[in-house]
Amino acid sequence: MDGVLAVNKAKGMTSHDVVDLIRRRFHFKKVGHAGTLDPNATGVLVILIGSYTKLSSQFMSEDKEYEGSLIFGASSDTLDAWGKITPSGKTVNFTDEEIKNAFGKFLGETEQVPPMYSSVKVNGQKLYELARKGLSAQPAPRKIAVKNLDILKIKLPEVFFKLTCSKGTYVRQICADIGEDLGCGAYMASLARTRSGRFAIDESVPIEDIRKMTLPELEKIIIKV
Repeated sequence: MDGVLAVNKAKGMTSHDVVDLIRRRFHFKKVGHAGTLDPNATGVLVILIGSYTKLSSQFMSEDKEYEGSLIFGASSDTLDAWGKITPSGKTVNFTDEEIKNAFGKFLGETEQVPPMYSSVKVNGQKLYELARKGLSAQPAPRKIAVKNLDILKIKLPEVFFKLTCSKGTYVRQICADIGEDLGCGAYMASLARTRSGRFAIDESVPIEDIRKMTLPELEKIIIKV
């Protein structure tokens, strides 16, 4: 079988977990994905089956859309809510205008240094493996583009947002950078990928539905592009 499957990934699963589940359940030889989604993030994960695994770079190069939230007044070693949280001790009493101005600084094309807790490799080793050993490294900055960054709701210390960005963008790094810009620290509290290229969340199949499907049922929803 060859094609694309847009999966709505649940929290707590790695992207590899989803690939492995589909490979084992349906006895496929070749299964891959087009863009890693952090274990505690949810939403669209594009799964490539059969000959479509050769097109991974094409699908990965497409823009991604997310909805999430950040919390001001603390930092995290992993830059998100699942790491070690350290309060900054700074008062979080910014005006809406101050927050909007800070968010606006991260629009457009910039260079971003990947976070230590990421799968980026330095000298053949993944950064998160080094971080877990208490080691550090200096990954090279990467060019990214944040095309939209809209504030949906401000309920301090939490701010809810929506953004569209290029491949390879770490949203949790943007959250931490916004907190640094305001001088109070911040970490990503939640994240859902709502679109990956042409595939939207409302077109994606919940992973729990896939667990119950038969092969003929899966064949009906495989996409040929």
